[in-house]
Amino acid sequence: MVQFQPIELDAVFHALSDGTRRAMVERLSAGPQSVSDLAAPFDMSLAGASKHIRVLESAGLVRREVRGRTHRCTLDAARLKHAKDWLARYEKFWNARLDALEALLSAEEGKTHD
Repeated sequence: MVQFQPIELDAVFHALSDGTRRAMVERLSAGPQSVSDLAAPFDMSLAGASKHIRVLESAGLVRREVRGRTHRCTLDAARLKHAKDWLARYEKFWNARLDALEALLSAEEGKTHD
């Protein structure tokens, strides 16, 4: 069974609860980006972007490297896998519910054809 640290998992889900941060994670999945690059599509200041990046960093989703005045961010997807694994535990539950719904709908459809 997969073991999760609740505080780490909470931080990941908190970080991903914001659409801007999810979009930043998506952009970082293509490769490292500067803070300026991450801020560009959102019409926000570098300070605003940096606040979002700090949340991602504290969740362990992003690493930031500073070279002079340039801050480069890199996705660290290991924590995303932890979140995916946690969510996967509920896949069996939802599949069973969907199978039951399908059976119910099929039974209802059979009644209407009789």
